[in-house]
Amino acid sequence: MRPARLSPLQAIRRVLGRDELPEGFPATLEADERVLAVAVLTGGGHLVVTSWGLWIPADDGDVRRVGWHLVSRAAWGNGAIELVEAEEERAGGAVLLVDRPVRRLRLADPGRVPEIVHERVTGSIRSRHHRDLPGGGAWFVQRKVPGRDGTVLQVRPDPGTDPAAARQVAADAAAALGLGS
Repeated sequence: MRPARLSPLQAIRRVLGRDELPEGFPATLEADERVLAVAVLTGGGHLVVTSWGLWIPADDGDVRRVGWHLVSRAAWGNGAIELVEAEEERAGGAVLLVDRPVRRLRLADPGRVPEIVHERVTGSIRSRHHRDLPGGGAWFVQRKVPGRDGTVLQVRPDPGTDPAAARQVAADAAAALGLGS
């Protein structure tokens, strides 16, 4: 049996290493958002990797995008991606991050998904350093946000760090860098 014939657009996408959205994908991508990889989830649905982030199944059965700048950690192992997504809160011109619980996404066939996710997460980071604060410390990370010019200063406090101290230091650091609120 012969494989299905590809359209010229499908052939170009395959040569460039880009995938298409799965049939019936319920969301609309941004005009300049490109599909980089797609993997079938073992529990149903798809993980769609784009230039802007990861499209993952939402709790309500829909899908939602997690921007690369909000992926705190993504690790591949035992047939699944373990994803830690961050929630953001403004702190002056900076963003204070709080990690959500780990989410495991089992992939039927990972293809290039783990490699591309790693490249995109690390590629969004422009600089990072750790600073001691009352009760712990915090990571200060400058990241590129897809679809926006420049970078954003993110501050991720360590567990046990005084939240007020982290918020104040984040705002002060953003002001010193000339980042508006």
